[in-house]
Amino acid sequence: MVYQLISLIGAILILFAFAAVQMRRMESHSLSYQSLNLAGGVCLCVAAIAALQYGFILLEGSWTVLSAHGLWRILRNVSS
Repeated sequence: MVYQLISLIGAILILFAFAAVQMRRMESHSLSYQSLNLAGGVCLCVAAIAALQYGFILLEGSWTVLSAHGLWRILRNVSS
């Protein structure tokens, strides 16, 4: 039950970010977009690990790593 709640939160975060970009309310290279994707990816990856869903672990783990890289790029450019 707890992992289902975590996965729902993760999906909502990712879908909110995606919808905001599609409706031009957020930029895909923004700190908020990358942060939402990272948090959502972490939530979904945790739920996938708990359920031993290896395909989803790969998908969400990759999503999380790529979002972390995007966030790092943004933060690196801000501090320069």
